[in-house]
Amino acid sequence: MLVSAEEMLKKAKAGHYAVGQFNINNLEWTKSILLTAQEMKSPVILGVSEGAGKYMCGFKTVAAMVSAMVDSLGITVPVALHLDHGTYDGAKACIEAGFSSIMFDGSSLPIEENVEKTKELVAICKEKGLSLEAEVGSIGGEEDGVVGAGECADPEECERVANLGVTMLAAGIGNIHGKYPDNWPGLSFETLDAIQQKTGDMPLVLHGGTGIPDDMIKKAIDLGVSKINVNTECQWAFQKATREYIMAGKDLEGKGFDPRKLLAPGAEAIKETVREKIKLFGSDGKA
Repeated sequence: MLVSAEEMLKKAKAGHYAVGQFNINNLEWTKSILLTAQEMKSPVILGVSEGAGKYMCGFKTVAAMVSAMVDSLGITVPVALHLDHGTYDGAKACIEAGFSSIMFDGSSLPIEENVEKTKELVAICKEKGLSLEAEVGSIGGEEDGVVGAGECADPEECERVANLGVTMLAAGIGNIHGKYPDNWPGLSFETLDAIQQKTGDMPLVLHGGTGIPDDMIKKAIDLGVSKINVNTECQWAFQKATREYIMAGKDLEGKGFDPRKLLAPGAEAIKETVREKIKLFGSDGKA
């Protein structure tokens, strides 16, 4: 059964750990993440971008697949199915499709429009028992067509959006989607601390979790981050393991071309990446 992310994130905030959001792209990715979360006894959030949703034949298909997989695999840890960087229309579509958690990314809009649309979605999500993530300040880099300059969020604007009744807040603190450049100055903990002071018990979200040094991750959690998003690192692990399998010629051995064999090394690599992140975030054994 899919659940709202609200309860798991409240526990994470109080317990000074973070829940991982791992983006899914197909059946293999979803299965690997769910089985690893169950193995680690960790709550988990499955992130779906609008592009990935379209690739997987639409949000209704994704929701049906994930719900059925949770049942068939005997998953007992809390699982939230979450729209990642959703537009206003995308958020409405995921609510209709049966997602248990929604992100509306209004960070590129004027603050008044961001507030107006977020407020409307808060009311809908509260009525349906769904969790809602909002964003203030853009995340650097590009993910699924969403491009951000990476500017730090205004703590005053964060407070304003948090007070609308959202479940969690993503705020730009110098984080970047994808690979971090060599000259990256690091996270702005000064900004994060200021946001934390303005938003109190609100669980904060750190996007662009791939490539941030472990000590920065732990400090961010100490300063109120309760949800950390990981996508690129799983893609790298999947690509590396698949390439090694093919370069070794294993796809030419016997029935090594069978998709179940061809995709297996990548699926196992994702499991290992998720294990490492769950341990780093401190959510193992917290289900």
